[in-house]
Amino acid sequence: MQKVTFAKGDGIGPEIMDATLRILKTAGARIEWEEIEIGEKVYLSGNTSGIGKEAWDSIRKNKVFLKAPITTPQGGGYKSLNVTMRKALGLFANVRPCKSYHPFVQTKHEDMDVVIIRENEEDLYAGIEHQQTDEVVQCLKLITRPGCEKIVRYAFEYARLYNRKKVSCFTKDNIMKHTDGLFHQVFKEIAAEYPDIESDNWIIDIGAARIADTPELFDVVVMPNLYGDVVSDITAQISGSVGLAGSANIGESCAMFEAIHGSAPDIAEKNIANPSGLLKGAVMMLNHIGQQDIAEKVVNAWACTLEDGIHTLDIYREGKSVKRVGTRGFAEAVIARLGQAPRRIKVEEFKKDVKLNLPSYSRSKKANKVLKGVDIFVDYAGGSVDELAMKLKNLEADIKLSMITNRGVKVWPQGFEETFCTDHWRCRFEVENGHPAEKESIPEALSKALEEGIDVIKTENLYEFDGVRGYSLGQGQ
Repeated sequence: MQKVTFAKGDGIGPEIMDATLRILKTAGARIEWEEIEIGEKVYLSGNTSGIGKEAWDSIRKNKVFLKAPITTPQGGGYKSLNVTMRKALGLFANVRPCKSYHPFVQTKHEDMDVVIIRENEEDLYAGIEHQQTDEVVQCLKLITRPGCEKIVRYAFEYARLYNRKKVSCFTKDNIMKHTDGLFHQVFKEIAAEYPDIESDNWIIDIGAARIADTPELFDVVVMPNLYGDVVSDITAQISGSVGLAGSANIGESCAMFEAIHGSAPDIAEKNIANPSGLLKGAVMMLNHIGQQDIAEKVVNAWACTLEDGIHTLDIYREGKSVKRVGTRGFAEAVIARLGQAPRRIKVEEFKKDVKLNLPSYSRSKKANKVLKGVDIFVDYAGGSVDELAMKLKNLEADIKLSMITNRGVKVWPQGFEETFCTDHWRCRFEVENGHPAEKESIPEALSKALEEGIDVIKTENLYEFDGVRGYSLGQGQ
Protein backbone atom coordinates (compact mmCIF):
# COMPACT_ATOMS: atom_id res chain seq x y z
CA MET A 1 0.00 0.00 0.00
CA GLN A 2 1.48 3.33 -1.16
CA LYS A 3 0.90 6.46 0.91
CA VAL A 4 0.04 9.49 -1.23
CA THR A 5 -0.58 13.06 -0.14
CA PHE A 6 -3.38 14.90 -1.93
CA ALA A 7 -4.90 18.39 -1.88
CA LYS A 8 -8.27 19.41 -3.29
CA GLY A 9 -7.14 22.94 -4.08
CA ASP A 10 -9.34 25.84 -5.11
CA GLY A 11 -11.94 26.74 -7.73
CA ILE A 12 -12.85 23.58 -9.63
CA GLY A 13 -10.18 21.67 -7.68
CA PRO A 14 -12.46 19.97 -5.11
CA GLU A 15 -14.87 18.79 -7.84
CA ILE A 16 -12.28 17.28 -10.14
CA MET A 17 -10.33 15.78 -7.23
CA ASP A 18 -13.46 14.09 -5.87
CA ALA A 19 -14.16 12.67 -9.33
CA THR A 20 -10.58 11.46 -9.73
CA LEU A 21 -10.44 9.82 -6.30
CA ARG A 22 -13.73 8.01 -6.92
CA ILE A 23 -12.34 6.55 -10.14
CA LEU A 24 -9.02 5.52 -8.58
CA LYS A 25 -10.62 3.93 -5.53
CA THR A 26 -13.15 2.00 -7.64
CA ALA A 27 -10.34 0.84 -9.95
CA GLY A 28 -8.58 -0.67 -6.93
CA ALA A 29 -5.61 1.68 -6.59
CA ARG A 30 -3.44 0.40 -3.75
CA ILE A 31 -3.11 3.80 -2.11
CA GLU A 32 -3.51 5.15 1.40
CA TRP A 33 -4.60 8.75 1.01
CA GLU A 34 -3.47 11.61 3.27
CA GLU A 35 -5.20 14.96 2.71
CA ILE A 36 -3.62 18.36 3.27
CA GLU A 37 -4.92 21.90 2.78
CA ILE A 38 -3.04 24.35 0.60
CA GLY A 39 -3.87 27.35 -1.51
CA GLU A 40 -6.26 30.25 -1.20
CA LYS A 41 -7.67 29.53 2.27
CA VAL A 42 -4.16 29.17 3.67
CA TYR A 43 -3.04 32.37 1.95
CA LEU A 44 -6.01 34.33 3.29
CA SER A 45 -5.50 32.98 6.80
CA GLY A 46 -2.30 35.02 6.91
CA ASN A 47 0.23 32.49 5.60
CA THR A 48 1.70 34.26 2.56
CA SER A 49 3.30 31.04 1.28
CA GLY A 50 -0.06 29.24 0.91
CA ILE A 51 1.15 26.11 2.69
CA GLY A 52 1.81 25.18 6.33
CA LYS A 53 4.47 23.06 8.02
CA GLU A 54 2.20 20.02 8.46
CA ALA A 55 1.45 19.98 4.73
CA TRP A 56 5.15 20.20 3.88
CA ASP A 57 5.86 17.35 6.31
CA SER A 58 3.24 15.13 4.68
CA ILE A 59 4.56 15.69 1.16
CA ARG A 60 8.20 15.15 2.14
CA LYS A 61 7.34 12.01 4.12
CA ASN A 62 5.16 10.35 1.46
CA LYS A 63 7.26 11.55 -1.53
CA VAL A 64 4.23 11.46 -3.87
CA PHE A 65 1.70 14.30 -4.15
CA LEU A 66 -1.50 14.51 -6.21
CA LYS A 67 -2.53 18.17 -6.41
CA ALA A 68 -5.66 19.85 -7.74
CA PRO A 69 -5.33 23.40 -9.12
CA ILE A 70 -4.91 26.21 -6.62
CA THR A 71 -5.55 29.96 -6.75
CA THR A 72 -2.86 32.49 -5.90
CA PRO A 73 -4.57 35.69 -4.65
CA GLN A 74 -3.94 38.67 -6.89
CA GLY A 75 -1.85 41.55 -5.62
CA GLY A 76 1.51 41.95 -3.95
CA GLY A 77 2.82 39.82 -1.15
CA TYR A 78 1.80 36.42 -2.54
CA LYS A 79 4.17 34.08 -4.35
CA SER A 80 2.97 31.27 -6.62
CA LEU A 81 2.77 28.11 -4.52
CA ASN A 82 3.11 25.97 -7.65
CA VAL A 83 6.51 27.51 -8.35
CA THR A 84 7.52 27.35 -4.68
CA MET A 85 6.69 23.64 -4.41
CA ARG A 86 8.51 22.70 -7.59
CA LYS A 87 11.64 24.53 -6.50
CA ALA A 88 11.58 23.65 -2.78
CA LEU A 89 11.16 19.92 -3.52
CA GLY A 90 13.69 19.89 -6.37
CA LEU A 91 11.06 18.88 -8.96
CA PHE A 92 13.27 19.81 -11.87
CA ALA A 93 11.36 18.07 -14.69
CA ASN A 94 7.84 18.93 -15.77
CA VAL A 95 6.49 16.31 -18.19
CA ARG A 96 3.38 17.13 -20.23
CA PRO A 97 2.22 14.60 -22.84
CA CYS A 98 -0.14 16.14 -25.40
CA LYS A 99 -1.88 13.92 -27.95
CA SER A 100 -5.00 14.10 -30.07
CA TYR A 101 -7.98 11.76 -29.76
CA HIS A 102 -9.44 12.12 -33.23
CA PRO A 103 -12.23 11.69 -34.20
CA PHE A 104 -13.72 11.70 -30.72
CA VAL A 105 -12.28 15.06 -29.68
CA GLN A 106 -12.19 17.84 -32.25
CA THR A 107 -8.67 18.73 -33.37
CA LYS A 108 -6.91 20.10 -36.43
CA HIS A 109 -4.11 17.57 -35.95
CA GLU A 110 -5.34 13.99 -36.12
CA ASP A 111 -2.03 12.24 -35.42
CA MET A 112 -0.51 14.58 -32.85
CA ASP A 113 1.56 12.98 -30.08
CA VAL A 114 4.07 15.37 -28.51
CA VAL A 115 5.68 15.35 -25.06
CA ILE A 116 6.79 18.72 -23.68
CA ILE A 117 9.56 18.47 -21.08
CA ARG A 118 9.96 21.76 -19.28
CA GLU A 119 12.74 22.80 -16.94
CA ASN A 120 10.94 23.48 -13.69
CA GLU A 121 13.17 25.32 -11.21
CA GLU A 122 14.94 28.32 -12.70
CA ASP A 123 14.79 30.79 -15.61
CA LEU A 124 12.56 33.83 -14.99
CA TYR A 125 10.60 31.72 -12.52
CA ALA A 126 13.32 32.39 -9.98
CA GLY A 127 10.97 35.31 -9.31
CA ILE A 128 13.79 37.76 -8.50
CA GLU A 129 12.34 41.17 -9.35
CA HIS A 130 13.16 44.71 -8.33
CA GLN A 131 11.84 48.17 -9.04
CA GLN A 132 14.95 50.22 -9.68
CA THR A 133 13.73 53.61 -10.85
CA ASP A 134 10.40 55.41 -11.22
CA GLU A 135 10.07 53.95 -14.70
CA VAL A 136 11.89 50.60 -14.70
CA VAL A 137 11.52 47.22 -13.03
CA GLN A 138 13.70 44.21 -13.72
CA CYS A 139 13.35 40.42 -13.53
CA LEU A 140 16.48 38.28 -13.40
CA LYS A 141 16.68 35.31 -15.76
CA LEU A 142 18.82 32.64 -14.11
CA ILE A 143 20.01 29.67 -16.18
CA THR A 144 22.51 27.25 -14.61
CA ARG A 145 24.62 24.51 -16.10
CA PRO A 146 23.41 21.94 -13.51
CA GLY A 147 19.79 22.86 -14.29
CA CYS A 148 20.37 22.55 -18.03
CA GLU A 149 22.20 19.25 -17.75
CA LYS A 150 19.53 17.65 -15.56
CA ILE A 151 16.56 18.58 -17.74
CA VAL A 152 18.22 17.88 -21.09
CA ARG A 153 19.49 14.48 -19.96
CA TYR A 154 16.04 13.72 -18.54
CA ALA A 155 14.53 14.46 -21.97
CA PHE A 156 16.87 12.06 -23.76
CA GLU A 157 16.44 9.36 -21.14
CA TYR A 158 12.66 9.76 -21.34
CA ALA A 159 12.83 9.43 -25.12
CA ARG A 160 14.93 6.29 -24.84
CA LEU A 161 12.66 4.71 -22.20
CA TYR A 162 9.48 5.34 -24.18
CA ASN A 163 10.94 4.56 -27.61
CA ARG A 164 10.67 8.13 -28.84
CA LYS A 165 12.71 8.92 -31.92
CA LYS A 166 13.64 12.58 -31.61
CA VAL A 167 14.33 15.28 -29.02
CA SER A 168 14.00 18.94 -30.02
CA CYS A 169 15.31 21.97 -28.14
CA PHE A 170 13.54 25.36 -28.10
CA THR A 171 15.48 28.50 -27.04
CA LYS A 172 15.92 32.14 -27.99
CA ASP A 173 19.70 32.17 -28.07
CA ASN A 174 19.86 34.44 -31.10
CA ILE A 175 18.92 37.19 -28.61
CA MET A 176 19.79 35.85 -25.13
CA LYS A 177 23.18 34.49 -26.12
CA HIS A 178 24.44 33.73 -22.62
CA THR A 179 21.36 32.36 -20.81
CA ASP A 180 19.54 30.57 -23.63
CA GLY A 181 22.94 30.09 -25.24
CA LEU A 182 24.01 27.95 -22.29
CA PHE A 183 20.85 25.83 -22.52
CA HIS A 184 21.43 25.25 -26.24
CA GLN A 185 25.12 24.47 -25.73
CA VAL A 186 24.36 21.87 -23.06
CA PHE A 187 21.70 20.37 -25.33
CA LYS A 188 24.28 19.89 -28.10
CA GLU A 189 26.78 18.36 -25.68
CA ILE A 190 24.31 15.83 -24.26
CA ALA A 191 22.68 15.05 -27.63
CA ALA A 192 26.09 13.80 -28.80
CA GLU A 193 25.90 11.10 -26.10
CA TYR A 194 22.67 9.71 -27.64
CA PRO A 195 23.51 8.94 -31.29
CA ASP A 196 20.50 6.60 -31.50
CA ILE A 197 18.09 9.50 -30.94
CA GLU A 198 17.64 12.25 -33.53
CA SER A 199 17.99 15.81 -32.24
CA ASP A 200 17.38 19.29 -33.55
CA ASN A 201 17.02 22.82 -32.22
CA TRP A 202 14.60 25.63 -32.94
CA ILE A 203 14.28 29.30 -32.08
CA ILE A 204 11.29 29.40 -29.73
CA ASP A 205 9.04 31.61 -31.86
CA ILE A 206 9.23 29.57 -35.06
CA GLY A 207 9.30 26.34 -33.03
CA ALA A 208 6.04 27.27 -31.29
CA ALA A 209 4.53 28.28 -34.63
CA ARG A 210 5.46 24.94 -36.18
CA ILE A 211 4.06 23.00 -33.22
CA ALA A 212 0.78 24.84 -33.70
CA ASP A 213 0.81 24.18 -37.44
CA THR A 214 2.61 20.85 -37.96
CA PRO A 215 3.08 19.07 -34.61
CA GLU A 216 3.96 15.85 -36.40
CA LEU A 217 7.45 17.34 -36.83
CA PHE A 218 8.03 16.88 -33.11
CA ASP A 219 8.25 14.02 -30.65
CA VAL A 220 9.87 15.11 -27.37
CA VAL A 221 10.57 18.84 -26.93
CA VAL A 222 12.73 20.21 -24.11
CA MET A 223 12.99 23.88 -23.18
CA PRO A 224 13.56 26.37 -20.37
CA ASN A 225 10.85 27.10 -17.82
CA LEU A 226 8.85 30.02 -19.23
CA TYR A 227 8.83 28.75 -22.81
CA GLY A 228 7.78 25.32 -21.56
CA ASP A 229 4.89 26.78 -19.59
CA VAL A 230 3.53 28.65 -22.60
CA VAL A 231 4.22 26.04 -25.28
CA SER A 232 2.80 23.13 -23.27
CA ASP A 233 -0.53 24.94 -22.87
CA ILE A 234 -0.60 25.74 -26.58
CA THR A 235 0.25 22.13 -27.43
CA ALA A 236 -2.41 20.75 -25.11
CA GLN A 237 -5.06 23.12 -26.46
CA ILE A 238 -4.43 22.37 -30.14
CA SER A 239 -4.51 18.65 -29.41
CA GLY A 240 -8.15 19.06 -28.40
CA SER A 241 -8.46 20.77 -25.04
CA VAL A 242 -6.18 22.01 -22.30
CA GLY A 243 -8.59 20.19 -19.99
CA LEU A 244 -7.38 16.79 -21.23
CA ALA A 245 -3.72 17.10 -20.28
CA GLY A 246 -2.04 16.02 -17.06
CA SER A 247 1.50 16.60 -15.96
CA ALA A 248 4.20 15.10 -13.79
CA ASN A 249 6.73 17.10 -11.80
CA ILE A 250 9.69 14.82 -11.13
CA GLY A 251 12.58 15.26 -8.72
CA GLU A 252 15.28 13.00 -7.36
CA SER A 253 13.22 12.08 -4.26
CA CYS A 254 9.71 13.57 -4.59
CA ALA A 255 7.13 13.80 -7.38
CA MET A 256 3.99 15.87 -7.84
CA PHE A 257 1.16 15.16 -10.29
CA GLU A 258 -1.51 17.59 -11.48
CA ALA A 259 -3.60 18.89 -14.35
CA ILE A 260 -1.88 21.53 -16.46
CA HIS A 261 -4.81 23.96 -16.26
CA GLY A 262 -5.67 26.41 -13.51
CA SER A 263 -8.39 26.59 -10.88
CA ALA A 264 -11.02 28.21 -13.17
CA PRO A 265 -12.98 29.90 -10.37
CA ASP A 266 -15.58 31.20 -12.87
CA ILE A 267 -16.96 27.68 -13.34
CA ALA A 268 -16.38 26.38 -9.81
CA GLU A 269 -19.21 24.47 -8.11
CA LYS A 270 -21.21 24.29 -11.36
CA ASN A 271 -20.50 20.59 -12.09
CA ILE A 272 -19.25 21.35 -15.60
CA ALA A 273 -15.44 21.05 -15.24
CA ASN A 274 -13.65 18.27 -17.10
CA PRO A 275 -11.71 16.10 -14.60
CA SER A 276 -9.62 14.49 -17.36
CA GLY A 277 -6.49 16.60 -16.82
CA LEU A 278 -6.19 15.65 -13.16
CA LEU A 279 -7.17 12.06 -13.93
CA LYS A 280 -4.42 11.84 -16.57
CA GLY A 281 -1.99 13.29 -14.00
CA ALA A 282 -3.13 10.55 -11.59
CA VAL A 283 -2.47 7.92 -14.27
CA MET A 284 1.08 9.24 -14.57
CA MET A 285 1.31 8.96 -10.77
CA LEU A 286 0.16 5.33 -10.85
CA ASN A 287 2.81 4.58 -13.42
CA HIS A 288 5.42 6.34 -11.26
CA ILE A 289 4.60 4.27 -8.14
CA GLY A 290 4.59 0.96 -10.01
CA GLN A 291 0.83 0.37 -10.26
CA GLN A 292 0.77 -0.02 -14.03
CA ASP A 293 -2.15 -2.45 -13.84
CA ILE A 294 -4.40 0.19 -12.29
CA ALA A 295 -3.05 2.89 -14.60
CA GLU A 296 -3.99 0.78 -17.63
CA LYS A 297 -7.45 0.02 -16.25
CA VAL A 298 -8.16 3.71 -15.61
CA VAL A 299 -6.82 5.13 -18.85
CA ASN A 300 -8.55 2.43 -20.91
CA ALA A 301 -11.89 3.21 -19.24
CA TRP A 302 -11.29 6.92 -19.82
CA ALA A 303 -10.56 6.27 -23.52
CA CYS A 304 -13.73 4.16 -23.82
CA THR A 305 -15.72 7.04 -22.35
CA LEU A 306 -14.39 9.39 -25.03
CA GLU A 307 -15.07 6.82 -27.76
CA ASP A 308 -18.65 6.40 -26.56
CA GLY A 309 -19.23 10.13 -26.95
CA ILE A 310 -19.72 10.84 -23.26
CA HIS A 311 -18.22 14.33 -23.10
CA THR A 312 -18.02 17.34 -20.80
CA LEU A 313 -18.86 20.82 -22.04
CA ASP A 314 -15.33 21.75 -23.17
CA ILE A 315 -15.16 18.95 -25.76
CA TYR A 316 -18.88 18.38 -26.46
CA ARG A 317 -19.91 18.79 -30.11
CA GLU A 318 -23.52 18.80 -31.21
CA GLY A 319 -24.12 15.98 -33.68
CA LYS A 320 -20.78 14.31 -32.88
CA SER A 321 -20.93 13.69 -29.15
CA VAL A 322 -23.59 11.33 -27.80
CA LYS A 323 -24.20 12.82 -24.36
CA ARG A 324 -23.09 15.91 -22.49
CA VAL A 325 -22.30 15.26 -18.84
CA GLY A 326 -20.96 17.19 -15.89
CA THR A 327 -17.96 16.47 -13.70
CA ARG A 328 -19.74 13.82 -11.63
CA GLY A 329 -21.42 12.25 -14.65
CA PHE A 330 -18.12 11.90 -16.46
CA ALA A 331 -16.59 10.14 -13.46
CA GLU A 332 -19.56 7.76 -13.32
CA ALA A 333 -19.14 6.99 -17.02
CA VAL A 334 -15.44 6.16 -16.55
CA ILE A 335 -16.23 3.95 -13.56
CA ALA A 336 -18.88 2.09 -15.57
CA ARG A 337 -16.23 1.24 -18.19
CA LEU A 338 -13.49 -0.02 -15.88
CA GLY A 339 -12.22 -3.30 -17.29
CA GLN A 340 -13.04 -2.37 -20.90
CA ALA A 341 -10.53 -1.63 -23.65
CA PRO A 342 -10.84 1.13 -26.26
CA ARG A 343 -11.60 0.09 -29.81
CA ARG A 344 -9.77 2.85 -31.70
CA ILE A 345 -7.85 5.09 -29.31
CA LYS A 346 -4.29 3.97 -28.78
CA VAL A 347 -3.52 4.55 -25.12
CA GLU A 348 -0.18 5.47 -23.57
CA GLU A 349 2.56 2.89 -23.29
CA PHE A 350 3.20 1.82 -19.70
CA LYS A 351 6.59 0.79 -18.38
CA LYS A 352 7.14 -1.33 -15.30
CA ASP A 353 10.44 0.39 -14.56
CA VAL A 354 10.22 4.15 -14.93
CA LYS A 355 13.55 4.94 -13.27
CA LEU A 356 15.71 6.97 -15.62
CA ASN A 357 19.48 6.90 -15.79
CA LEU A 358 20.24 10.32 -14.34
CA PRO A 359 23.75 10.58 -12.93
CA SER A 360 24.45 13.19 -10.28
CA TYR A 361 25.81 16.48 -11.54
CA SER A 362 29.59 16.58 -11.69
CA ARG A 363 31.15 20.03 -11.55
CA SER A 364 33.76 20.61 -14.25
CA LYS A 365 37.17 22.13 -13.68
CA LYS A 366 36.89 25.72 -12.47
CA ALA A 367 37.44 28.22 -15.27
CA ASN A 368 40.08 30.94 -15.19
CA LYS A 369 37.93 33.92 -14.20
CA VAL A 370 39.31 37.39 -15.03
CA LEU A 371 37.72 40.70 -14.02
CA LYS A 372 37.43 43.02 -17.03
CA GLY A 373 35.29 45.84 -15.69
CA VAL A 374 31.86 46.67 -14.31
CA ASP A 375 28.40 47.72 -15.45
CA ILE A 376 27.11 50.44 -13.14
CA PHE A 377 23.36 50.99 -13.39
CA VAL A 378 22.15 54.45 -12.44
CA ASP A 379 18.86 56.26 -11.94
CA TYR A 380 19.25 59.49 -13.91
CA ALA A 381 16.58 61.80 -15.26
CA GLY A 382 18.29 65.16 -14.86
CA GLY A 383 19.78 65.92 -18.27
CA SER A 384 21.26 64.62 -21.51
CA VAL A 385 23.28 61.44 -21.90
CA ASP A 386 26.35 63.54 -22.74
CA GLU A 387 26.01 65.32 -19.39
CA LEU A 388 25.73 61.95 -17.66
CA ALA A 389 28.83 60.74 -19.48
CA MET A 390 30.80 63.79 -18.31
CA LYS A 391 29.91 62.98 -14.69
CA LEU A 392 30.75 59.30 -15.15
CA LYS A 393 34.20 60.07 -16.56
CA ASN A 394 35.13 61.35 -13.13
CA LEU A 395 34.80 57.76 -11.88
CA GLU A 396 37.52 56.42 -14.18
CA ALA A 397 40.73 54.77 -13.05
CA ASP A 398 42.20 51.74 -14.81
CA ILE A 399 38.63 51.07 -15.97
CA LYS A 400 37.29 53.59 -18.49
CA LEU A 401 33.73 54.47 -19.50
CA SER A 402 33.22 52.59 -22.76
CA MET A 403 29.45 52.63 -23.30
CA ILE A 404 26.11 53.78 -21.94
CA THR A 405 22.94 51.90 -22.86
CA ASN A 406 19.28 52.51 -22.17
CA ARG A 407 17.00 49.48 -22.21
CA GLY A 408 19.94 47.61 -23.74
CA VAL A 409 20.48 50.00 -26.68
CA LYS A 410 23.77 51.91 -26.98
CA VAL A 411 23.11 55.65 -26.58
CA TRP A 412 26.69 56.78 -25.89
CA PRO A 413 29.04 57.25 -27.64
CA GLN A 414 27.43 58.00 -31.00
CA GLY A 415 23.86 57.24 -30.03
CA PHE A 416 20.78 58.32 -31.97
CA GLU A 417 18.49 61.08 -30.77
CA GLU A 418 15.54 58.98 -31.98
CA THR A 419 16.19 56.30 -29.33
CA PHE A 420 13.60 56.61 -26.58
CA CYS A 421 15.21 56.65 -23.15
CA THR A 422 13.92 56.01 -19.65
CA ASP A 423 15.56 56.95 -16.34
CA HIS A 424 17.52 53.67 -16.15
CA TRP A 425 21.06 53.62 -17.60
CA ARG A 426 23.70 50.91 -17.87
CA CYS A 427 27.13 52.53 -17.72
CA ARG A 428 29.94 50.19 -18.74
CA PHE A 429 33.50 50.62 -17.47
CA GLU A 430 36.17 48.37 -18.98
CA VAL A 431 39.93 48.00 -19.03
CA GLU A 432 41.53 49.20 -22.23
CA ASN A 433 44.86 47.38 -22.19
CA GLY A 434 43.63 43.81 -22.01
CA HIS A 435 44.99 43.33 -18.49
CA PRO A 436 42.70 42.33 -15.60
CA ALA A 437 40.90 45.16 -13.87
CA GLU A 438 42.02 46.07 -10.39
CA LYS A 439 39.44 44.88 -7.85
CA GLU A 440 39.81 48.13 -5.94
CA SER A 441 38.70 50.08 -9.01
CA ILE A 442 35.05 49.16 -8.56
CA PRO A 443 34.56 50.28 -4.95
CA GLU A 444 36.62 53.40 -5.76
CA ALA A 445 34.31 54.17 -8.70
CA LEU A 446 31.25 53.72 -6.50
CA SER A 447 32.72 56.00 -3.88
CA LYS A 448 33.35 58.67 -6.52
CA ALA A 449 29.78 58.19 -7.82
CA LEU A 450 28.52 59.06 -4.35
CA GLU A 451 30.63 62.22 -4.36
CA GLU A 452 29.27 63.16 -7.80
CA GLY A 453 25.67 62.66 -6.65
CA ILE A 454 25.13 59.78 -9.10
CA ASP A 455 22.32 57.47 -7.95
CA VAL A 456 23.78 53.95 -8.36
CA ILE A 457 21.06 51.28 -8.18
CA LYS A 458 23.07 48.12 -8.93
CA THR A 459 26.33 46.84 -10.36
CA GLU A 460 27.34 43.78 -12.37
CA ASN A 461 31.00 42.80 -12.61
CA LEU A 462 32.25 41.89 -16.08
CA TYR A 463 34.31 38.69 -16.36
CA GLU A 464 36.03 36.53 -18.90
CA PHE A 465 35.97 32.77 -18.32
CA ASP A 466 38.89 30.93 -19.91
CA GLY A 467 39.29 33.87 -22.27
CA VAL A 468 35.61 33.93 -23.33
CA ARG A 469 33.59 37.08 -22.68
CA GLY A 470 30.94 36.34 -20.06
CA TYR A 471 28.71 39.36 -20.65
CA SER A 472 26.59 40.67 -23.48
CA LEU A 473 27.41 43.50 -25.83
CA GLY A 474 25.07 46.46 -26.00
CA GLN A 475 22.61 46.54 -28.88
CA GLY A 476 24.36 48.61 -31.51
CA GLN A 477 27.81 48.18 -29.91
